[in-house]
Amino acid sequence: MTKQTTVRLPEDLADNAEAVARVKGTSVNALIIDALKTEIERVRQDEDFTSRAKRLLERDRKLLERLAQ
Repeated sequence: MTKQTTVRLPEDLADNAEAVARVKGTSVNALIIDALKTEIERVRQDEDFTSRAKRLLERDRKLLERLAQ
């Protein structure tokens, strides 16, 4: 299953993405998907990021518990 979304790119970035995709023999869509996968994997390996995410999740959990009472 896929989810469609709109991404607004600055014109120069869009032009560069089209050029890179063309040379790689792929679509801009595939290029964006690959870039997002790479970035998500990078932040998963970042201990500072994961620590901040855990703190936010804990704060949200506590807030939701308070609201549910």
